Amino acid sequence: MEHSAVEASATLGKQFGLSDAEMKEMLPSGRQRRFLNRVGWARTYLKMAGLLQYVRRGAFKITDKGLDVLRSNLDRIDVSYLKQFPEFTTAHASVKQSESSISTAESKTPEETFEEVHQRLREELAEQILERIRECPPAFFESLVVDLLVAMGYGGSRKDAGQAVGRTGDEGVDGLIKEDKLGLDTIYIQAKRWQNTVGRPDIQLFSGSLDGFKAKKGVFITTSQFTQTAVEYVKHIEKKIILIDGKMLAELMIDHGIGVTEVVTYRVCRVDEDYFTEG
Repeated sequence: MEHSAVEASATLGKQFGLSDAEMKEMLPSGRQRRFLNRVGWARTYLKMAGLLQYVRRGAFKITDKGLDVLRSNLDRIDVSYLKQFPEFTTAHASVKQSESSISTAESKTPEETFEEVHQRLREELAEQILERIRECPPAFFESLVVDLLVAMGYGGSRKDAGQAVGRTGDEGVDGLIKEDKLGLDTIYIQAKRWQNTVGRPDIQLFSGSLDGFKAKKGVFITTSQFTQTAVEYVKHIEKKIILIDGKMLAELMIDHGIGVTEVVTYRVCRVDEDYFTEG
């Protein structure tokens, strides 16, 4: 009997009793669902061992060898079990060479292992960025904020944004910036290179300052963290205030290429088995 990848994924999800949230959980990159990634690799591994075969584009079936395995009433079929098949051992060896020493758990797919490595490197880079920011003078931090906001599409030109941020310096607001290149709306900014945690009183003060400008939108940027009460406060007020803590600031800088240099890019591909199956 033939099966499709979509059908197999849906059936397996029900078999394992996965919730909707578990079925939709994404890999750290946010580009693929974790469950579909694992189903895809399970299908690849079973084919390596000769337990599955592709019959046409998008469809596969269990081989006679695979049926024999099912008849043995195993509790589970994992990588350790599949290693008894020489064809799997040969094919799997090339896959294992690409895996990092960060994780040797056989329950992880190569993509999951690769993304763990990438995520750890990203976290270490973010920490380094914050350390450098804290060592720089306040004026540099203002310039950094301008560069980031412009890279994110705010403020119009770099010159316009530079003249806006750091200009006010009083009444609880450090600057203002265009929401878009046409300047249809204005966003007010508070940027603090602090080490102490930012609490609700600081956010309330900023919110009150917006009233003096008849403003409804603001961004509070800090190199430290916000208290939970501060986070909850902005959720229940009429104004739209976005809180950017040190961790998010560093991540945004990485995402938009501010203060970082790309060292190398890896393009991860794998064989499209459906392409090589006669349709």
